[in-house]
Amino acid sequence: MTLVFVTSSCTIKSLLLGLALVAAQYLNHMGLEKLKVCLLFVLPIVIAKLILLAVTEAAIDHLIHPSTKAVSTIVARAYPNDAEFSKDKYPYQGPKITLNIRAPESSVSESSVLEGHHHHHHKTCRQKPQSKLFSKDSQIQATVTKRQVTSDSICPATNGTTYTSAAGAQYQTICNINIPGQDLPFQTVATFADCVSACDTINSNAGEDNCLAAIFIPNRVDDANDCYLKYATDNATPVDALIDGAILIISPSAAQSTISNSGTTTGSSTGYGPAPSYASGNSVIVPEIAYSQLHGPTQNYPTNQYVDITLPPDLTLMQSLLLVGIEVDLSIDYPISPDTGVLPLNSTTIPLLTDLTDTPHLSRDGGKGGLVDGANLFIFCDTGSYSTTTDNTNGNFLAFVSSSVATDTGMYALYGNPIHLEDGIGEWSDNVGRMRGFSPLTAGEQGYNLAMQGQGQRYAIWPESSIIPLDGQSAILFAPIVYDNVDMTTRVATFTYTGATLLTVTAGGAGGPIAERTVDRIWEEDEVEWGCVGGIRSWGPSGIGGSDGMVYIFGNVRGGLLLAKAPPSGVADRNSYQYWTGNSWSHGMQAPTSTAYFIPGSFMDVDVFYSPRHLTFIVVYMTIYADSTFYYRYLQADQAILPPYAPGGNPSEDYVANILQYNWSEEYTLYKTGTGLSGAYTYAGGVHQGYFGADDIVNGGSKMLLSWTAPTGLDPASETSEYQIITAEIDWV
Repeated sequence: MTLVFVTSSCTIKSLLLGLALVAAQYLNHMGLEKLKVCLLFVLPIVIAKLILLAVTEAAIDHLIHPSTKAVSTIVARAYPNDAEFSKDKYPYQGPKITLNIRAPESSVSESSVLEGHHHHHHKTCRQKPQSKLFSKDSQIQATVTKRQVTSDSICPATNGTTYTSAAGAQYQTICNINIPGQDLPFQTVATFADCVSACDTINSNAGEDNCLAAIFIPNRVDDANDCYLKYATDNATPVDALIDGAILIISPSAAQSTISNSGTTTGSSTGYGPAPSYASGNSVIVPEIAYSQLHGPTQNYPTNQYVDITLPPDLTLMQSLLLVGIEVDLSIDYPISPDTGVLPLNSTTIPLLTDLTDTPHLSRDGGKGGLVDGANLFIFCDTGSYSTTTDNTNGNFLAFVSSSVATDTGMYALYGNPIHLEDGIGEWSDNVGRMRGFSPLTAGEQGYNLAMQGQGQRYAIWPESSIIPLDGQSAILFAPIVYDNVDMTTRVATFTYTGATLLTVTAGGAGGPIAERTVDRIWEEDEVEWGCVGGIRSWGPSGIGGSDGMVYIFGNVRGGLLLAKAPPSGVADRNSYQYWTGNSWSHGMQAPTSTAYFIPGSFMDVDVFYSPRHLTFIVVYMTIYADSTFYYRYLQADQAILPPYAPGGNPSEDYVANILQYNWSEEYTLYKTGTGLSGAYTYAGGVHQGYFGADDIVNGGSKMLLSWTAPTGLDPASETSEYQIITAEIDWV
């Protein structure tokens, strides 16, 4: 990449022009009657800052160009990652395989996305068969900087979570949402907490809830942190700017009550999210669908910075390892490649932040995920990045990785709108938008991929399931390690499962969600793909977000789902797992031919969760039959099921164990997605548990967010991309 620094020789002219513009702006917005105040107090400050800016600019000019005004150019290295084939340094020469298996194009700017067919034992992530301005009402101007890192901002890390104010009131945090008009007196505060406290003060003085929302702008020009309080929350509007918001859920007096007026019982909040509300009664309530709403395709909004870090040279493997065929030692005998995985933002990397010079276009599939420490994650498989794409111009191919991740920063689905996804600062490897990948690769896998590019072979990590919560701050994923071998003569791709790795996922802050490869290869190639289709967390008596209880993982085999379990502290230890034999638990692992299903069926994608609204478990899934349909069943328990942490629950009971004690209902249709634009069926369907906060099905509410991948049949470099990640809201009775 090339970073160009250019200094200005017009410092004085810029200063005078700046003063003129400032004066004009203040005259226009403040009126002549306030000119005196402006001249006495505001302009001296502005003049001082502009002079400081001029001096700083001159100093930088001297440092970069001590004896000349010539442009200074700094060349940094581009780091390809995974099968990330850099256009300029690492041109990809392999095939482009689509549903119809076609040969590669001659241009290196073509996509290198490899598409495969679903196979029962060796499945791929693509399981296929054949800037806006704020409203003037709130006086928020366009000076808000889009997606800049600021230490004052709580977003996007806490988006959708419950925030408890100093007065004890509970708010739901929202990010990048404006509420036009409906203003209470304007406030000037220093922090988000102060803004929320100002809302509490109004309610306390009034003796009732007159303030229903607080909107804080943490990154205003000249460090003017502004606070807008709202007496209503109508017409909430997503915007492309940094806003920390809070909507009142429970006032301080009401926060002490655990029994709601609707007859449902509310448990205690754990800091993991809203406290669940449980239906009353002693019987299971039959789940039914009341309503559904399509949001449409998600939209990508990459961050505009990256970490310009210098890394050690790539590992050069011995020639004996650079052969066609699987070599498992590449996955287990090498350290993690520093070229791969999301970089955290910390005291070492923050000083290295540099602006992207282009806005990359992304084409990817997958898109399952979930809630981790307040952040709503969407995790993808194969991802191609391209230069900026417009309605009329396709981007040029840049790079390719086998996994990526994005965070929902606006919670737009709360209002029935398409979701906006942001790729974190730590995901980029250079200034034009090549990616590092979400799941780290070992230096062996990475070295093999770099050496074999153009010959048709690579190792890939494909996270295919929804995440499994581990505690209040982290989750886990069991991701297949896949060997991709393309015959360069026939252009046929063969995907081989070589085992699975265990990833520990954290929210990661502004750098983006981070996956730590906790176990390089936890399952072997001839074993059941335990956890690769997902699992369920059985929370213990300490409640949601605690460290007790059990972790259950599913094994998807022909005919149904097998079941294994381990304590949270033992998920990375193969010897900690027990396996359901059909009659009891055993430390002997079940074989892929086992029929000890806890639920029979032919599954492609699966989510199992507990519904406090229905007092039982629900399974949502897509089948292998290519019908673009979500189905559901519920556990037909003979009495209401309550977790050990719920009011009335048994502290000594493992409530998830009930899925082995009762039969599942017949199959019901949940939602028909329709085919993609190409006419091909949809896949990679998942439930984003907890997305709707207190209104979410897993918290006792009625709402649920679904996502899936829809093939378009279009060029991945086009604005529509080769795949669309689409979401919809489901409302339950």
